[in-house]
Amino acid sequence: MDSQPNPETILQTGLAFWSSKVLLSAIEIGVFTELARGPESFDALSARLGLHPRAARDFLDALVALGFLQRTGTSYANTADTDLFLDRHKPSYIGGILEMANHRLYPSWAHLTEALRTGQPQNELRNGGVGLFETIYADPARLKEFLAAMTGVSRGANVAIAHTFPWGDQRTFVDIGTAQGDLAVQIALAHPHLQGFGFDLPEVAPIFEEYVHAQGLDDRLSFVPGDFFQQDLPKADVVLMGHILHDWDLPTKRMLIAKAFAALPAGGALVVYEALIDDDRSTNAFGLLMSLNMLIETPGGFDYTGADCCGWMREAGFSSTRVQPLVGPDSMVVGIK
Repeated sequence: MDSQPNPETILQTGLAFWSSKVLLSAIEIGVFTELARGPESFDALSARLGLHPRAARDFLDALVALGFLQRTGTSYANTADTDLFLDRHKPSYIGGILEMANHRLYPSWAHLTEALRTGQPQNELRNGGVGLFETIYADPARLKEFLAAMTGVSRGANVAIAHTFPWGDQRTFVDIGTAQGDLAVQIALAHPHLQGFGFDLPEVAPIFEEYVHAQGLDDRLSFVPGDFFQQDLPKADVVLMGHILHDWDLPTKRMLIAKAFAALPAGGALVVYEALIDDDRSTNAFGLLMSLNMLIETPGGFDYTGADCCGWMREAGFSSTRVQPLVGPDSMVVGIK
């Protein structure tokens, strides 16, 4: 017999913002960082976090029910996942992207319906302010949070690229829109023979250099300041663009791919990675939702399929292209000149 209609998925998705905001608030007030020191009693933990008695037990127990905390008697502890990935003091921390989601994306996504009807961004531009990048790069504290968020959302793919791309015959690489520089760091850590460069706006330099220095890679990774709208890309054997192309409209995507082609020697490679939408546009929900996030945040950005990107690379002159899954929703497109 056919299964009977069931509203459970509809209700869970429609109310998913409840559980999302519980997690985001837990990160904001430092629940997981606090518990990284060890289990704490309910009274001690709620007092240390400054929780009101009316809310504290429901909030902490909701985190237990959602699988983000463990409880033994009246004591709470991190799970293995939250201890590794949501303690701000660990290098494995991925909460930067979730901090940005809490501060920027959560309020802006409340206006998705308007974006769907107008095609217009719903961030600062909605009220006559400047755009996403102008806003972020004008504030050093906000910029640092944003770049840390990019590391958080990209870490898994960065490690996968470092270990799956054939780096043995390469000598140099440049990471375009490098942010903190985690992609460059992961590649350099895995391949001591490589020399790498991070290319980004000048404001990023001290953040990149601090991150690289902490990894002991000052002698092999350098920062190149620049604006890819105003100048050519640095030349290297491999050009990488992670979560860059989706920020821009189609003419800009094609322009950046053409600049990468010009920066490469014969046989060089362009590596583009994103949460690529599957070619059938029916299974990678994260990629499709990311494209809607570009609608919310940018005037013309959108995500795309692997087939789309391969087509743009061939238009630019790349002789061969391939798509390779990385981790989670992310995949890379490799074009060979």
